[in-house]
Parts: sequence; structure tokens; C-alpha cells
Amino acid sequence: MRVFVTGASGHIASAVIPELLRAGHEVVGLARSDNSAATVTALGAEVRRGDLTDLDGLRAAARDADAVVHLAFDHAAMAAGDMPGAAATDLEVTRAFGEVLAGTGKALVGIGMGLEGNEHIEETVNANPRSATRRLLGELTDQGVRTVVVGIPPVVHSTRDRSGFLPMLIRIARTTGVSGYPGDGGNRWPAVHTLDLARLYRLALEKAPAGAQLHAAAEEGVAVREIAEVIGGRLGLPVESVPADRLAEHFGFFGAFVSMDVPVSSARTRELLGWEPVEAGLIADLEEGHYFKNE
Repeated sequence: MRVFVTGASGHIASAVIPELLRAGHEVVGLARSDNSAATVTALGAEVRRGDLTDLDGLRAAARDADAVVHLAFDHAAMAAGDMPGAAATDLEVTRAFGEVLAGTGKALVGIGMGLEGNEHIEETVNANPRSATRRLLGELTDQGVRTVVVGIPPVVHSTRDRSGFLPMLIRIARTTGVSGYPGDGGNRWPAVHTLDLARLYRLALEKAPAGAQLHAAAEEGVAVREIAEVIGGRLGLPVESVPADRLAEHFGFFGAFVSMDVPVSSARTRELLGWEPVEAGLIADLEEGHYFKNE
């Protein structure tokens, strides 16, 4: 397949693109700058210049491809506190892809979390502005697009990870002098190694049926307190609970996310695609030390 990948110079794509190329697929990667283009070229993909605001260019790229893997998101806007704006851009991009893929049976692989009948998970998913994109993908399935939705865990970890949840927690610990966790720290974050996630994306393109909801959790949920304890031990800092009324003060914008408790099972995904994660788990990867060498 000829696959168009957005977010092609990013963390996840750095593993997805080589995985697709090794399997014999052609890859075209979206790049918005010279540096991004150089990164995409180094990965072995063809470069298409543009960004998420160039909807006509995105439509043309999707029209020329056999499948689209949409990994890009406006993380700068999200970090600046404009999550609704970033989500609105993502919705418009997905809608643009849908316009040209409708009726073709071509694959559009997006990011989102389907509902599992768990009221707690349902409430968390619906509170995320990106849930509108998930609903749109469901509508596109009925319009002849082979939509596949990948629920990416909060923690995607590896030596490629430079700006995810773990680097943020480490930076906050260094800045505040405390490796903190919310409340009793029992809330859980699902996790997956970048390379295991890349293999799941390849399998999704090759095997997943239209409308499939995939859960990319290699680990159903790791307690945030356990993560904080490893960080504190590595940095030689105290590990302390942060009360609810101080989360924003201690964690900044990340305070809105740190209390998430969203354990997710990938049992159905493994059965559907034969996906079996083989890389190191979150705690083992964190204890290996590479996260602390570049800080």
C-alpha cells in the first residue's frame, strides 16, 4: 500500500514509518518544515510539504494514497491551554480526509478511544474534546471508509520519547524538588512501548476491519505512585502526595491530566490482530535510565 502519514517527523511515526517500510509498503510523510522534511527523509519516506491548516493539500495527499495514518496533532496549542482549539483543528483535518475517502474503501487510521460500557471510562472519554473526532470516524465508516481507531495509551515510552508524560513528570520533579503523585497515587495509566505500538499500526493497516476500535495498551494500567517512586529514586528526590487543590500549582497544565484513572484492556485487539507486545514494560524502561540521561 501507499500510505500517507501525518505527524511523520514525530515520536510515534519514527517507529511506524520504518515498520511499514520493512513490510514493503510505500510511505509519504507530511512535513511542515525543512527540519521535519529531513527527519522524514532519513526515515526512508517520501516527503510531502504542508501542515494541518492546508486542507486542500491534505485532501490531495489522501486521494493519492491507498491509506492514511493520521498521527499529527497541534500539541503546541494543547500545551498552551487551548485543547479545544487543537481538537477543532483535528476534527477539520479528519473531515477533509473523509471527504475524499468516502466510498473508496480505503483505510483511515485515526486516534481515539471507543466506549467499553464502563461509566467511569465513558465519562473520561466524553470529557476529552477529541471525542468529536472519534464520533466522526464512526460516521465515516458508514460512508465507505475503512476507518480504524487506535486508542493510544497516555504513556508511549521508549528512547524516542522526548515530550510525553514521563519526560514531563521528570521535568516537574526536577523543577519542584519533589516527585509528586495525585492523592494516594493509585490511579492507573495504560502504557505501551513505541515499537510495540508501531507493530500494531502495521497490523491495523493490513488486517483490521472497517469500524475497528483497537486498544494499544501493552499494560492495562500502571499506578502513578509507582512511576513517581522510580523517578524520585533516580533523581534522589522525596516522593510525596500532592492534594487535589494543589495539582495545578505543582503540575501546571499537566495537573488536568495527572489524576486520570483509565485502565484499558487490549485483549480484544490481541485476539483480532494477533498482536503480542514484546518490548520492555513502563517501569522496566523507566528504570533502565535513558529517560534521565537527556534531561
